[in-house]
Amino acid sequence: MTMTTSQLRPQRRRRTKIKARKIKATVIGARFRIRWAAFAATALLCCLLFTANWAVAEQKNAAEAKSYALIFGTVWDPDQRPVYGVKVRIRRADEKKPRWELISNHTGEFAQRVPAGNADYIVSADVKGVKLASGRHFKPSPEVTVHIENEERADTGIHLNW
Repeated sequence: MTMTTSQLRPQRRRRTKIKARKIKATVIGARFRIRWAAFAATALLCCLLFTANWAVAEQKNAAEAKSYALIFGTVWDPDQRPVYGVKVRIRRADEKKPRWELISNHTGEFAQRVPAGNADYIVSADVKGVKLASGRHFKPSPEVTVHIENEERADTGIHLNW
């Protein structure tokens, strides 16, 4: 059986279509591989930068994490109830001006970090402007001396008077 040229043409078209599909698939595959490689390189670069920044931040945190002691206390009224909103001042015994000022919380408590080491601190309460619901005012309270040795927590109480 002999074939005519008209019968061969559809096969040629099919072959050229198949070749075109193969070429197109190869080009698409190459583009995909290039894009994937670029994405992978970008992701790797981001991971390396994040790791480097994290390591630097950890070094800073380690340098900033110095040793400290803690002065913790409660402000009490004459009826042995905690007092909210009293300004507490803390200073070293050898200084005149307070170095730290804080306010007692709703349970009358306060806490302050101080440098570790052997030192005496004076804790006092400033009762100016503090008025109870009953209308009574507090008298200035006596100062409390707290001794700190190294890294420790010192608990104290400030007892106010009428």
